Amino acid sequence: MKTNVPEKYPRVQEISNDQRIRIVKEIFSTVTGKYDFLNRLLSLRRDVAWRRFAAKKMRFFQTQRYLDVACGTGDLSIAAAEKHPDISVTGLDFVPEMVAAAKDKIQQRNLGDRVQIVEGNALHLPFEDNSFDVAGIAFGIRNIPDRARALSEMLRVVVPGGQVMILEMTFVQNRFFKWIYYVYLNFLLPAFAKIFAENPAAYSYLADSIMNFPSPGQFAKILEEAGMVQVEKHSLTFGITWLHIGKKKVDGEW
Repeated sequence: MKTNVPEKYPRVQEISNDQRIRIVKEIFSTVTGKYDFLNRLLSLRRDVAWRRFAAKKMRFFQTQRYLDVACGTGDLSIAAAEKHPDISVTGLDFVPEMVAAAKDKIQQRNLGDRVQIVEGNALHLPFEDNSFDVAGIAFGIRNIPDRARALSEMLRVVVPGGQVMILEMTFVQNRFFKWIYYVYLNFLLPAFAKIFAENPAAYSYLADSIMNFPSPGQFAKILEEAGMVQVEKHSLTFGITWLHIGKKKVDGEW
């Protein structure tokens, strides 16, 4: 068990980009052991359904390859591989502990011949242009300060007509439900984390990052500004999570 974790992290709006990157790396290196368990518990297993929905929306038509950016323990990589048995998958994460956990899970699922997990940086993807039909990221974009650069890199590595998919939590807009969600994020989630997590402060930071993430409409505009076309957004579970899909422009397409 980690013993050198802080009691509290600074708020997202109070730190520099470099500080935030260091905090994110520390957080995800300390929550690996209970990461999957807490994801299922705190989402009431809706996170499984969200990833399956994203995998169902993936379209493979040229390379038959999927890139999972900030793959964590590999859940979206696995969901994609299981939904599309003819594709190969590459998962990438910059936290060594997450990479190790994902590799173990891939082997347990007997997917080692189709899913490769590598250590790498979302801002400098180690792949050539036009290498994948789909590039996706689940619950990771809000932890990347330079989102424009990450989206640009994902767009670069997909083929023309390929998809960039972002599955992310945000603060719900519904007037009634948002107060319930506020209480959940700021009181219930930290309470559960104190019971189960090795680094409870990580989950207070998680709540803060969700509340400070752009609204679905604002984020859709960010995708368009990054150069994506035919941007879609899909609300999941009362708007707790949204799937955004943008396509890479085909030559001659407006």
